[in-house]
Amino acid sequence: MAYSARLTLAALGLLVPLSLPVQAGDEFSHYIAKPSETLEEAVENFVTYNRMLRDVMARNPLNVEDMEEVHELTYTLELALAKINEEMGALPALLEEVHLSSEGDDATVLREAAAPYLARAMLLDR
Repeated sequence: MAYSARLTLAALGLLVPLSLPVQAGDEFSHYIAKPSETLEEAVENFVTYNRMLRDVMARNPLNVEDMEEVHELTYTLELALAKINEEMGALPALLEEVHLSSEGDDATVLREAAAPYLARAMLLDR
């Protein structure tokens, strides 16, 4: 690696930690992720931040600032994905209830089974 490139990376290494927001209790400096407290927030953050990631990745060439931007985006994406996995993990079981309810002759039971499934599933309908 050329001397000037090493010097630039060393300078960035000294400056970046000073400019990053810190979460309480973190050993190292990190970006603060946008929270995903509900499934709705998680899906919105997931879609929005994936679009932002796609836009950064379309840049050519990628520079150090671009890579740092990706690093920052991943904090929010990780929280969003964790919430989506937590909430959507029940989706197969809910769908099975809809399936089994549809085999009967009771529309009320089917509606009761379909409501929680659709409440979650429709959040992915974009």
